Amino acid sequence: MTISNNKMVTLSYTLRANDKTGDVIEQTTADKPLQFIYGIGQMIPGFETNLEGKKQGDTYDMMLKPEDAYGEVNEDAIVELDKSIFMADGVFEEERFIPGAHIPMQTADGQRLNGIIESVGDEKIKMNFNHPLAGMNLHFEGDVIEVRDATPEELAPAAGCGCDDGNCDDGDCSSNDSGCNC
Repeated sequence: MTISNNKMVTLSYTLRANDKTGDVIEQTTADKPLQFIYGIGQMIPGFETNLEGKKQGDTYDMMLKPEDAYGEVNEDAIVELDKSIFMADGVFEEERFIPGAHIPMQTADGQRLNGIIESVGDEKIKMNFNHPLAGMNLHFEGDVIEVRDATPEELAPAAGCGCDDGNCDDGDCSSNDSGCNC
């Protein structure tokens, strides 16, 4: 069976920055592999494109440019925010806000995002909301461990499930209108 849409793919990989000799960023093994459904947008586009057509037992070796991975660094995603928004009960916890720290945040409309602190000033904190791997060439090398059809249960979350996404016909999520476990 080959990797194509709606296949459950299990693989191991080593991810390095820039090339085969770069620093290891992340690694999975056969004992703790990566598993995902191909073709539903769970993985970065260039990664999926390079895996298409591979089968169990195949190896892969790919270099992704930023535009095929996490994109270029967007300067508009690097912002200075008032320190006051980070206060809890009027207190600013200095030890928590150091350069390099990841801070979960939420936009005014409820979107969740992570920021990385770049610098802390007297009144402002400079935050970077780009993906940590933005602007980097990424080298993946690994093995395809298994390729199989995804089960209906595995595909259900990918299709959307719940009243808030319109899949319950009568608006009652206690019934199972969409075939999901609402």
